[in-house]
Amino acid sequence: MWKAAAQQACSETEFGVPVAPPTLRAAERRLGRRLPAALADLLRETNGIGGPYGLDTVWSLERIVEDNLHFWSDPTFADLYMPFEPLLFFGDNGGGDQFAFVRVPDGRPDVFVWEHEDDSRRWVARDLRDYLDRSLTAEGDDWYR
Repeated sequence: MWKAAAQQACSETEFGVPVAPPTLRAAERRLGRRLPAALADLLRETNGIGGPYGLDTVWSLERIVEDNLHFWSDPTFADLYMPFEPLLFFGDNGGGDQFAFVRVPDGRPDVFVWEHEDDSRRWVARDLRDYLDRSLTAEGDDWYR
């Protein structure tokens, strides 16, 4: 389903090897929380989605885990940015802005962008499918502005 949706939006998409359920469970243990259901389903079908221009539209599971653990724990970020704990990053625009689910309240499907220049966080899509449609059909990497 997710691969077909991505290819429908953009024929230039690239896909990773699906994530095995035990690997997904181990990643959730490392994160200390479950991934949103839609993201977990996508990762079981393809370990990330590469969009046009080499953009990491949806990161691999390994990058999701490593980047989020880093953002949640790096003490230098506390002096520079609002807390990242409420966010679960899963993709980027190639220029520093990153896309995330808001984890509180739990189960919220909306996708937000964190703009690294000014630390703003804004709504950009109603769910993961909407995010894929918007980001993969856009002409350029600043579709959310």
